[in-house]
Amino acid sequence: MRRIGLAVVLVVNLFAVPGAAVAQQPEKVPRIGFLAAVSHAANLVRFEAFREGLRELGYVEGKNISIEWRYAEGKPDRLPALAAELVHLKVDVIVTGGSTATRPAKEATSTIPIVMAQDTDPVGNGFVSSLARPGGNITGLATLAPELSGKQLELMKEIVPKLSRVAVLGTSTRSDNARSLKEAELAARALGVKLHYLDILSPKDIKPAFQAAAKGRADAVLVLTSPFATSQRTTFTGLAAKNRLPAIYDRTEFVEDGGLMTYSVSSTDLFRRAATYTDKILKGAKPADLPVEQPTKFELVINLKTAKGLGLTIPQSVLGRADQVIQ
Repeated sequence: MRRIGLAVVLVVNLFAVPGAAVAQQPEKVPRIGFLAAVSHAANLVRFEAFREGLRELGYVEGKNISIEWRYAEGKPDRLPALAAELVHLKVDVIVTGGSTATRPAKEATSTIPIVMAQDTDPVGNGFVSSLARPGGNITGLATLAPELSGKQLELMKEIVPKLSRVAVLGTSTRSDNARSLKEAELAARALGVKLHYLDILSPKDIKPAFQAAAKGRADAVLVLTSPFATSQRTTFTGLAAKNRLPAIYDRTEFVEDGGLMTYSVSSTDLFRRAATYTDKILKGAKPADLPVEQPTKFELVINLKTAKGLGLTIPQSVLGRADQVIQ
């Protein structure tokens, strides 16, 4: 009887051990792929905003979430290979820092969910069918930057009361460029301002554009949104200062690098909200069912040191509305 009892115990233990081992196996840690056209340093604040958004949702990088960061370091031709690398790693979701990165991600996969941290024109760029019904494997946040150019002109008019001529620097190959210019033209007519559009397609076009603006006696410069312009921002702000031209831009980074002023969508807010989309997808939601959201937070940033260098006095009515004033 003792031998039979011992045999039964051994058999029970034999079958019980594998079950216990399975129960002790750690849960799979979700993996996020983050694809950016710029370097880590160039958009550090935005990337940290994304991390912060994840932390607010209970994710701890390296513990219950893993992030594969891929940066093209300002070289767009590297993006296809980096996107393919993330697909090969079989990440659960790809987050992109802008349209320049979203396109190669879209071309690399039609199955892995993609979250746009920001995009000026998701429909026009062919990433989604509509904002309300994306319809594919891509969703995220839209900046609607084209609609801001009119407001930017209004702000410049407040700072330069005698404003009559404005040079508009854009990139015609961008899908949202025409819309941005149209919004600026509508505002210009209402303000009694004449616009002079100058197309910038490569770095060699920047200096001649500023020279043409100065020669045409422009009172100010409006730089339309463009990843290219952002990557060349020190050149833009340097030439604006050299030609003594007040300029307004679409990103805070320009003002931090010596530009006069920006009125734009808060990119840090968008990147933080991108974490919410990521969370929903990791919990089972499909991109096709998640409407693309519009911006809810905007920011006005002014560089007083630059204003002083240009001989401008920023009205208190404008300073009082600024989210940040750089001394």
